[in-house]
Amino acid sequence: MTILITANTAWSIYNFRGGLIQNLIKNGERIVILAPQDEFSKKLEQLGCEIIHLQMDNKGTNPIRDLALVLTCWRVYRKIKPDIVLHYTIKNVIYGSLAAQMLQLPVINMITGLGTAFNNDNWLTRVVETLYKISQRKVKRVFFLNKEDMEIFTHRRLIPEGIGERLPGEGVNLSHFSPADFPQDPPHFLLIARMLSDKGVGEFVTAAGIVREKYPQAKFQLLGPVGVANPNAIPLQQIKQWQAQGMVEYLGETSDVRPFIKQAQCIVLPSYYREGVPRSLMEAGAMARPIITTNNQGCRDVVDDELTGYLCRPRDAKDLADKIIRFCALTPEYRKTMGANSRKKMMMEFDEKIVIDRYIEVIHQHRQKPV
Repeated sequence: MTILITANTAWSIYNFRGGLIQNLIKNGERIVILAPQDEFSKKLEQLGCEIIHLQMDNKGTNPIRDLALVLTCWRVYRKIKPDIVLHYTIKNVIYGSLAAQMLQLPVINMITGLGTAFNNDNWLTRVVETLYKISQRKVKRVFFLNKEDMEIFTHRRLIPEGIGERLPGEGVNLSHFSPADFPQDPPHFLLIARMLSDKGVGEFVTAAGIVREKYPQAKFQLLGPVGVANPNAIPLQQIKQWQAQGMVEYLGETSDVRPFIKQAQCIVLPSYYREGVPRSLMEAGAMARPIITTNNQGCRDVVDDELTGYLCRPRDAKDLADKIIRFCALTPEYRKTMGANSRKKMMMEFDEKIVIDRYIEVIHQHRQKPV
């Protein structure tokens, strides 16, 4: 069976769906990846995938370029003749589904997050909703990472009735992200994300200043790419300014977050972005680290408040600081207990095997039947 997988980066396919791909290849399936070329294209090839480089405009709203994406997908799908197509990320889900619809190919989609289009109620929201309604009419299954996204799609009738299903995030590899020894004081807080304002980076920095008035030895670090193509990107100069002021330490970006999670006592993500379920929080929980995050869709799914960490109000640096101060006031033993509870939650609810097994079941249920 030939399975075609497409998204707006090879990086996301490798890091978020690598376990699924390895299981499918182990089962003898042919995997074709359609994504823009980046450093992870080669890694996907090394897993055993066939790679087709996709030219696309990730963030733009130019209708001509979006039409070109439909035609590109249509040509690739017609040539490859996949038994089923898996779409991830907004443009691939919409325009790839339109191309597959023309060729009557079975499709499984994953809504990994709603992006900025659903932050407001304007013309762009209406356009995106219409595109979803048109493109998802013939889709076999639409997976969601959190109940809020699924409720929006269902309530607004963006997908046909009965095809939506919630998965426990995209799962985390509990062997790869294994528990790490809990570090000693001083308290050490790490934010892992793209350096975007709506990831709550500014609130994290402000909270760091508030916390240090009471706990001057507390450490605050940022880890993740800066200068990404996004209107909410925080300039590198701003990051350097915060660092020069002694507010936070910027660690750059990495392909392996485990050593950095291991050194931290608590992972913080004050996001008010429309998250699916943040991968960094699942990985932190799997490594037995407490989590402080916002009571925001996707984020709240990963935390049991006061048992595995704390939930704070979105866009509220003072409330975030209060939660961090509460963590600092805990005994070392209870911090470790919180981390252990976090690991148990990941084992019970977010094991990657749950997601992989369900994907394989749905793929075999809906694949193109031999003529």
